[in-house]
Amino acid sequence: MSLKGLFNARWPGVALFDLDGTLVDSAPDLAAAVDQMLEHLGRSPAGLEKVRNWVGNGAPVLVRRALAGKTDWEPAAPKDDALFKDALAIFYHAYGQLNGRHAVVFDGVNECLEHLKGLGCRMAVVTNKPDQFVQPLLEKTGLDRWFELSVGGDTLPVKKPDPAPLLHAMEQLGGTRGTTVMVGDSKADVKAALAAGIPCVAVRYGYNFGGPVDSLGADAVVDSLAQLL
Repeated sequence: MSLKGLFNARWPGVALFDLDGTLVDSAPDLAAAVDQMLEHLGRSPAGLEKVRNWVGNGAPVLVRRALAGKTDWEPAAPKDDALFKDALAIFYHAYGQLNGRHAVVFDGVNECLEHLKGLGCRMAVVTNKPDQFVQPLLEKTGLDRWFELSVGGDTLPVKKPDPAPLLHAMEQLGGTRGTTVMVGDSKADVKAALAAGIPCVAVRYGYNFGGPVDSLGADAVVDSLAQLL
C-alpha cells in the first residue's frame, strides 16, 4: 500500500517518523554502550541481539532491561535505585561517545523521505530517544535535512505510547488527524498512533522487542519504506 492510499488518493500533508529501528539501525551503538555500562559494573556484556529486543521505550527502560537481563523486569526495590542511577549515568556517557558511530540508515529511507519532501509533505521525528542524542544522530546519518522538527523522549512529560508527542508534532507542523501519518517499528508507535487517531504504518525490519508487528493494528505493514511510494 502506498501512503497515498491511506488518504483517499492524496499524499499525507504531515509525516511523523520514529527514529531507532525505523529510519536508522542504531542497535550496534546502543549495544556497545550497554555493554560498556555492564562491564563497568562488573557484569557480563549482553550483546547485540539481546539489546535489539530491549530498544524502544527510551534509555531508562533500556538500562533497567539490561540490569535485569530481560525485556520484562520486576519493579526495582529501593536498594536498586542507586544502582540504576549509576548505571544510567554510565550509559549516557558511553552512548554520548558512540552515538552514530556504527548506525546506518535503512534501505529505502532516503528514497521515501526525498519523495515526500518533493510533494511538500512536512516531516518530523518522534522518538523515545533522549533529546540530547536525537539531533547528533540525525546529523551523523545525514537525515537532518529532511526534518523540520524532532520530538525526543524528554521533550514532553510523557513519551510514546502516549499520543501526546505525536499530537504535539502534528500541531507544530500544521497537520490534522485527516492529513497526518505515523511511521514506526514497534507497539509503542502503533499504540500512540491509534490513541492519537491517525493512520499508522509499521515496518517489519525494526526492533519491536523481538515480536512481530503484523498483528499490532497498523493500517499498513511494509518491509521497506520504499514500498510506500
